[in-house]
Formats: sequence, C-alpha cells, structure tokens
Amino acid sequence: MTSAQQLLRSQRDSLLNWTCEHPAPLLRWLRDAEVLSSAHYLSLLESSSSNAVAQALETVCATEESSQKFLQVLRDVQDYYCRDLQVWVERHCMNDTDSKPKPAPEKVEEKKPKSSLVKLFKGKNRGFTVTAEVTGKEELKPGRTAKFSNTRVSISAHKTTLLKRTEQLKCYSEGEGVASNSASHIEIRYTDLFVTEDYDLMDSSQHEYFDLASRRARIYVHQACQRIRPSHLLSPQGTSARPVKRVKVKGIAGIGKSVAVQRLVYEWAIGKNMREFTCVFDLRFRELNLIEAPVSLLELLGDRFRYLKAILTDLLTSPSSLLFILDGLDEFKFPLNWDSPDKDIDVGLKVPVSELMVALIKGSLLPEASLILTTRPSTEAPKRFFQRCCVVLGFEEDQVKEYTTKFYKDSSIAGKVYDYILNNDNLFVLSFIPLYCYIICTAMAEFFSSGPQDPDDSKSLELNPPRTVSEVYFCYLFTAVKHHALRGSAERSTPRSEVLSLAKQQLTNLGKLAYENLLKKKIMFTRANLESYGVKPADVQSTFLCHILQPLKEETVEMFSFFHLTVQEHLAALYCAISLSSQEDIIQALDFWCFGVQPSSSTAVPLQNIDLNMDKLESLQMFTRFFMGMLRARLAGQLDGLVLQPMEQENSIPARLGLWFHDQFKNRKLENQTALNLLHCLMEFHMEEATSIVAPEIKRLNLFKMKLSVVDCAAMHYVLQFSPHKLQELNLGYSNIGNRGLNRLGPILHRCESLL
Repeated sequence: MTSAQQLLRSQRDSLLNWTCEHPAPLLRWLRDAEVLSSAHYLSLLESSSSNAVAQALETVCATEESSQKFLQVLRDVQDYYCRDLQVWVERHCMNDTDSKPKPAPEKVEEKKPKSSLVKLFKGKNRGFTVTAEVTGKEELKPGRTAKFSNTRVSISAHKTTLLKRTEQLKCYSEGEGVASNSASHIEIRYTDLFVTEDYDLMDSSQHEYFDLASRRARIYVHQACQRIRPSHLLSPQGTSARPVKRVKVKGIAGIGKSVAVQRLVYEWAIGKNMREFTCVFDLRFRELNLIEAPVSLLELLGDRFRYLKAILTDLLTSPSSLLFILDGLDEFKFPLNWDSPDKDIDVGLKVPVSELMVALIKGSLLPEASLILTTRPSTEAPKRFFQRCCVVLGFEEDQVKEYTTKFYKDSSIAGKVYDYILNNDNLFVLSFIPLYCYIICTAMAEFFSSGPQDPDDSKSLELNPPRTVSEVYFCYLFTAVKHHALRGSAERSTPRSEVLSLAKQQLTNLGKLAYENLLKKKIMFTRANLESYGVKPADVQSTFLCHILQPLKEETVEMFSFFHLTVQEHLAALYCAISLSSQEDIIQALDFWCFGVQPSSSTAVPLQNIDLNMDKLESLQMFTRFFMGMLRARLAGQLDGLVLQPMEQENSIPARLGLWFHDQFKNRKLENQTALNLLHCLMEFHMEEATSIVAPEIKRLNLFKMKLSVVDCAAMHYVLQFSPHKLQELNLGYSNIGNRGLNRLGPILHRCESLL
C-alpha cells in the first residue's frame, strides 16, 4: 500500500502540469477542507498559477493527513480538469464502495426526466483507497451511459467557462503612488453587501440615488433588519420548508447587483453554493438588446452557451434543477407588457425576446425553474410574480472600512483614506455605494502616502483631495489619464494642463459620444458607433480608456459601454463644460437640461440638433450636477489643456448664473425634487458670488416626505447659510434625516420662522 504522501511526491510534476492552468477550484476546496488557511489561500490567489499549485502541493505533502485530504479534494474537483487527471484519480483513488460486492440489479421504476439529471450531479462519495498499481485499462466512469457522460462533460465545460469569466474583478492595482489597470480575484476584493427584504414602495418622483441614504436609515430604525446573503436568496422564508422559486433583487445603479450576481455564479461554478441546481444560466439584458428577430429559449441558450447545445433539450426537461439569473432589467430596450394574457409558449417556440423574458419571469414558461432578476428601482417588475423581493442597500460602515483595507495593500494608506471619507459628509454617504467607493479609493490614491511624499508628485495633480461628487469623478478621470500620459518620457511633475492636452482629442471625442447618447438614453455602442465619434476600439485596452469603456465580447457579438452610467454622465458634463463658451450658451443649456426649454439661437455644438422628452428630465439630474462642478473647474483653470476656446466674459459668469438660479426660485413653482437638485447644483458650483445672490430669494422650502440624506442636508446648509434673512418655512416632515442630517442642518434651523 502506497502512502498518500509518497504518491503525491512521486506524481508532483504531473499534478502540477494538469492543474496549473486553472488552480482556483483546487485551491478553494483545499481551503474549505482546512488544508490551507484562509490567509495562505488568499496569498496563493495573488501568485502565478504554477507557483500557487506548487506551493499548495508543498503544504499538502507535509503530512500524511493533509495528503489524504488532498486526494479527497482531487476526487471532488476532477471534473474541472483534463481527462488525464480524471483517469489518474480513477486509478489511484478508488471508491471504497467499488471493492464491495455489487448488489443484484433492481427493477427501476419509470421516473420523471429530472431525477436522472439531479441524481447525476449529487455530491460524490468521499471515501477512497490509495492504490499503487492499475490492474487494467479502465474507461472513465465506466458505469455511466454515454448520454450521462456527455452531460457531465458539457456541464463541467460550462462551470469552467463561468469560473474563468467570473473569478476576476477589474480594478486598479495600488502601490506607492502607482495605479495601473489590473484585475483582482473576486475572493480577494469582493466585499459583502447589505441585502434585505423589500417592503417599501418606490417614490417614483425621486431620483434613485437621492433616495438611498434615507431609505437605509429608515430601514435601520423602523425594521428588524435581516441581512440576506446572496447565496441564500432562494432559501425558504420563515417557517416554510419550501425553497423560494422566484426572486427580485432591486438596487440603484452602482450598488453592486451585478457584482453580487457575479459572485453567485462563481460560487455555483466552483461547486460551493446552490448545488441543488444542475445548471445555471446567467443572461444580461444589455446583451439581449442585440436580439432583433424572434427567438426560442432553446435557440437563445444554444447561441449563448454553445458548449451546452447538445444537451439543452435534456436539461430543459428537468426545469426544477435549473436556475436562470437575469441581470439588469433596467437596461432592456424592448417594452415589457406585464398585463398581457399568458401565451402558450414552449422552449422551442420563436417569439420576440421581450415576450420570451416576460414569460420566463412570470413563470408561464418553465414554471418549475428558479429565477433571480436584478433591476433598478426605476424599472419595476410587478411584485406579484415573485415569492421574495429584496433590496440592495450597498455597504454598511464596517464594509466601507473592509473595502478600503482590501483596496490598498498598505494598511496605513487605507486608514488615512477611510478617516478622510468618515470626516467628509459627501464622501461618507457616497461610500455606501460600492461603485462610488471604488472611484473614491482610486482618486484618493494620489493624495495619500505611507511615507514622506515627494513635492513633485503633487505638482502634476494641482488639486486638493476631492470633496464633492464632481471632484471625485474628475480626480478618477485625471488619475487614469495621467498614468497613461506619463508612462513614457514625461515626468511626474509635468503640469496638469500639459497632461490633459495629451488626451484632449480623445476626451473630447469620448465626451461627445457620452453626451449625445445620454440624451437618447443609449448605453451600448458598436465598433461603428465608437469610430463615428473618432474613438478607436483598439485603444480601449491599451490606453486610459480601459478605465472608462468596457468591451462586451461574446462569441458572435462585440459591443462597448461606459463602465458605469455615472461615468458616462460625468464625461458628458466635462464635454459640455469645455464646449460652452458664453454666458448665453450656458443659460440656454441649463434651461434645456433642467426644464426642457429648447435652445433658440445657440451655435454651440452641444445645443444643436438635440431633442429631449420632458419625461426624461429627471434622468439628467446627476448630469447637471456634474456640469456645474466641471464649470467651476473650468473657471478655476483646472481644465486648461482641454478647453476648445476661451470663455467670454469669464469673470461675470458666477453672477450671471446666480441670477439664473435666483429667477428659478422666484418665478417657477418648483417641484420639491427639482428645488433640491438646484441646491445640489449650487453646492457643486461652490462659488459664493453666485450662491449669495440666490439664497435670499429662497423663503420657503417644502421637502415633505422627501427622505433626505446627509448630502441633501449639506446642500441645504451650504446654500441657506448665505441668506441674510430667516427662512419663512422649512418643511422636513417625514424626511427621515437622522441625527447626522440634523447635526448638518443645525446651524440654520434656529433661523427658520416655521419648522415642520
């Protein structure tokens, strides 16, 4: 009898060769078997594949016990690897049960098709015996039918493909003043999210970003809040023993829905969660937008997962063992008719893709299958079709700290950044949104160092640490541009204007693409779309564009999108800030973006040949805030190197804008959300000359049931502090501003004649 240690040492090179191409499943299962510590496991994920496996084998071979566990793990993960490894496992790690006499064959009753597939993918027997010799040439899994073997091979290929697609999170690699584009393993970077049951009704009049913080506070105060881990979304509710079949997960853009789905798919593919499902199909609505012709479910899945095509018919006959994950309903361009009568649609019937998705979500198609749908609050799927509705509220304070610790390799820098975020109301609220947290941490890498900072390092930035949303995004963009521009012969002390001028044409083209398509609410672009704006698709991976645009490459499709809608909004605002060069152009633009008033006589490119439906005005609120922030940056000289022509009467622009805002509060009956957005625009503009003109005209502010965040309170405080008069009425009824919001408003509350 050969010991496990001896066997592994003698076969080390072969095992290394078979597993080094994709070590993730082996390493994860070794960690869960407590062969590797968590710290050692994470360090191996950062190593090269061959080094990771070599170090793992070194650890495993230290004792006979760990060697035995390794062989057990190898049995469990063999399907992720090549046939040679699978044959080796069959030869050297025989089942104990294989050596026992086989019972007499029993009469098998006819069962539903699902049972055979489900049985096929149940956990394997973990008992084994190490054998030194092979008594004869064996076929892999000799007792299985060819059909079952083909199914297992296809599912294994599916899992391996999903693992390779989901195991990396795109990010910056941070070092001492260095940021470069890279990817970090999902198990290293992923930070858990705050997900809970959704009992709330969405206030459709309020922009989703501005609803989030107060919504969180209200749930904390009024609800015994139960955290739901993404892997438990389909777990039974309450005392019910029945698993949930259909789940809707709601959350604003950037809150982490897609990353949570990515982690969910990763956990299934690596064999650690939701093992009751034979197969998981993950579909993204932005990809489904490309399907113009009628299509059947069988055809759609066959095109999306070509390696499953041969077994799809068999899989779909066992729907209870299938999970569909549909990500990003809000990005779907086709109309959805939830009230249409259910049609008799089967998996082979060709229908418009919108009808197919409605049937799948409602359960009129494959009602026994499980389904998870993600969407933004602004695009609702009726609750009646779901057994569980959840809302993603982003990070909690502890998760913000955890995220910054994971983001920076240097713990002292992580501590400095976290303290800065904690002491800045704007950044503190933003940081609960994972996307913002990523952008904040990326921007902050330029301002904090663990050691003495070279004065020349800050000269090329010429900015203070960001305080507002606009400043955060501009620092993020400038960081990406600077590291690309200075990769060659330029010095880090190169002036900011020179750095920006190196990317002037690219940023102008990119901004025009962002702006014109923002007005159309278009977020996906073909190669031809990019090229028509002078953006070269080849540059997406090799320049700073890799931090701005992301390619979507499928077997038959190549599309591009901004890596988030807010990045598109910011670039659109930057383009307008450098393109509008007169007071009249700026005023006409604000009239158009805020109130839908068509420009009359402007020759500025951003105001020509444009159209906007009034019902789309709310979608431009973040964009208008970004624009005011970027306009301030231009007036301060921070966009020198990008501006297309000098600004006319530059010194009088703050006063002219102050009068425009004054007129809106005086002459318009503003909806409360519109009034609040104008206050935010003034805070982003952050110029006393303008704000001091506006503030005296604000005599009443009705924010009843507005669910205000700390940032909203900061915007109110910033503007109203410049008023020499008392506020006649401030209605904050049912606004749930919380203690931090009250503290922020404290200095102005005593100046209100009527406080409701």
